[in-house]
Amino acid sequence: MSLKNFGKAALLVAVVAACGKNRQQVTDNGLKYTIHEQTEGNRKGKVGDILTLHLTLMNNKDSVLRDTHKEGTPFQMLLQVPPFKGSYEEGLTMLGKGDSATFYVSADSLFTKAMQPLPPGVQKGTDIGIAVKILNVQTEDEYKKAQAADFEKQKGVDAKIIENYIAKNGLTGKAQKTESGVYYVVTKPGTGPTPNKGDVVQVHYTGKLLDGKVFDSSRTNPQAGGKPAQFQIGVGMVIPGWEEGVSKLHKGESATLIIPSTLAYGPRGNQGIAPNSVLLFDIDLIDIQKGQPGQPGGMPQPGR
Repeated sequence: MSLKNFGKAALLVAVVAACGKNRQQVTDNGLKYTIHEQTEGNRKGKVGDILTLHLTLMNNKDSVLRDTHKEGTPFQMLLQVPPFKGSYEEGLTMLGKGDSATFYVSADSLFTKAMQPLPPGVQKGTDIGIAVKILNVQTEDEYKKAQAADFEKQKGVDAKIIENYIAKNGLTGKAQKTESGVYYVVTKPGTGPTPNKGDVVQVHYTGKLLDGKVFDSSRTNPQAGGKPAQFQIGVGMVIPGWEEGVSKLHKGESATLIIPSTLAYGPRGNQGIAPNSVLLFDIDLIDIQKGQPGQPGGMPQPGR
């Protein structure tokens, strides 16, 4: 083949490859998809891998139902065997780090398998568009090692932030530190006992960011109805920093907990709480009881 003809052939191959992108295709199992970016040779996701990705959910009228880009935190998932024909999990096995695509999945199948009703704006018999951008593909071991390394690094960052906060706010000598790095400042001493594992405590709380912005309070939270939050110590009903901090308080005591992000909501954050945020909680330990807890009401849930 002459160089001239070889150049034409190469151009033809490039054009054909480009046509495969941004063109809707269908797998043998009926999954409709469009590839936007795909790098040949990249390690593709497989069942059992942990995927980190951004995703955008759209109804059949292209109205956005969810967008993790706007939420500020990528979505992480264990890639499982596709639960039904045409499931987007099948499509994720086509993608590697840096790749992007949109999958079109039956809304009926998607929400039925998840045992959820169709959300507002989604009509029966229509497709949900799931646009994804793969940020990372890891084995379970790789994921765990990366998480552990990130956790240790963030612990150091949090410790420095808390030390600066204590010094700036005149709390040196007043703030006591627990074994795991939670600080607590007693603002009203109590004379009662401290809770043990298995005890049920009732507390009023107000959660704040370090700048003083309130993000939640049992006194105003509609879930709590103005009543104290109730939870059992030692069973993981609340974030670890809460559990450890409250365990140090006496019945009738009031204190401010300063909780590192690694013992709060971590790299995922929570509603109104940015990822890796050190948190403040003003706590009133109202009561300690033996036995099983009742309905817990609104309270900080485990972040890890």
